[in-house]
Amino acid sequence: MILKEYINKENGKRVFKIKVVPNSKETTFFSVMDNGILKIKLRSLPEKGKANKELIDYFANKLEVKKNKIKILSGLTDKIKLIQVDFL
Repeated sequence: MILKEYINKENGKRVFKIKVVPNSKETTFFSVMDNGILKIKLRSLPEKGKANKELIDYFANKLEVKKNKIKILSGLTDKIKLIQVDFL
């Protein structure tokens, strides 16, 4: 699965650089951009943290980890985000 490709790994944690496309028809992995950023489409609107919550739910489901093992390190209010996933 493409989401298991990582840009940084330390102590069982992986950091993904993501570009989200909110307000899409479906929530899905879309592509890897030329610069290595993962592009993910989200159904939610980018308001009141809805898109961030959906992104965490999506990652938890696809990577089979608990939601509390996923953190948005940067980009809470931006389309470009750094997501950390703790696999331990």
